[in-house]
Amino acid sequence: MNTTLKHWKEAATLILAAGRGRGFTPRAPSLFDYGVLLLKRSGKSGFMPNAYVFPGGVVDASDFSSDVKQPLETRPPIFATDRLKLGSPIPGEVALRICALRETFEESGVLLVAPKIEEKKMLKSIKDLGYIERYGVNDLCSSELTKWRALVNQNPSNFIRMCRELQVLPDIWALHEWGNWLTPAGRYGTTRFDTAFFICCLQEIPHTLQDDKEIERFQWSTPSEILQSYQAQELWIAPPQFYELSRLCRFPLLNDLHNFASQRATAGCEQWMPVVVSNDEHHISLLPGDKLYPVDSPRDSEAAKSTAPQSKDHQDASPLHRIVISDPYTLRVQITITPKYNHVLPVAHSAVSHDSKSQL
Repeated sequence: MNTTLKHWKEAATLILAAGRGRGFTPRAPSLFDYGVLLLKRSGKSGFMPNAYVFPGGVVDASDFSSDVKQPLETRPPIFATDRLKLGSPIPGEVALRICALRETFEESGVLLVAPKIEEKKMLKSIKDLGYIERYGVNDLCSSELTKWRALVNQNPSNFIRMCRELQVLPDIWALHEWGNWLTPAGRYGTTRFDTAFFICCLQEIPHTLQDDKEIERFQWSTPSEILQSYQAQELWIAPPQFYELSRLCRFPLLNDLHNFASQRATAGCEQWMPVVVSNDEHHISLLPGDKLYPVDSPRDSEAAKSTAPQSKDHQDASPLHRIVISDPYTLRVQITITPKYNHVLPVAHSAVSHDSKSQL
């Protein structure tokens, strides 16, 4: 845990995709054979109340506990912080995954762990394939999970204690690195998060239950359904969720998404801190690679204060990578650059509403 940070907190979130099954019925015929888990934040929340979000939360010191015995060596941390200098023997990329798993369990009741007896099989899969070729979910007793969920909500350190007593491992290698978003200064008050985004694919939807504290309700929906509901003002999602769901629209089949995510993750990612500018018509979140994105944009101070070009200036051939915000429920991504780290472009705004195979 990086206690030296002054301007934001480290966090992790999990994009959880699962095949059709229990609790998942698309509202209309769809090309997608999977749903994505969204949780509605409490209206009393101090950060983005009533927003629909992926499960996740702030890193806890217990996520860096040396009690975590992982069976394999890790590659360099997502963030280049030397955790040893901060007193933790656990690499950041391990702790951030544990944070995502713990928060997902707390908020939705979904527990992603692997039996300790599968340790050798996991090692072999990593050695042969570079990732674990498995996307199932545990089969633990529901009453046992209910007991432990309450304990973990009381004290995050009980998550590692639970794994030890149940003889399971946090299934960190089912989580694939997907992205990294840093809240821009001043956009949501003084609260800022440097959030690692992971993705995990499950063959079927697991038993899910909101905690009725931080989370009011949950839903499993296809990426296109979520974006259509957002455009219809039936729910609200933040720009990072809009962007990532638009990326998922490239993959109507769960198996294709799983294969892409597991193989792409080895390329890593970069930190994106939107720089917000405005003109008479829009707020524009500039992202790395855009022609107006400041090369040395300060991470620890107010976002750049400048004026965005008018609409007619958007049509030139210069590199664009931005989210144009007309109102809280009207966003569109403008991108003419090639994504780094073997990632995919988000699907265009107009294509989402059609859920058409020709657009994917």
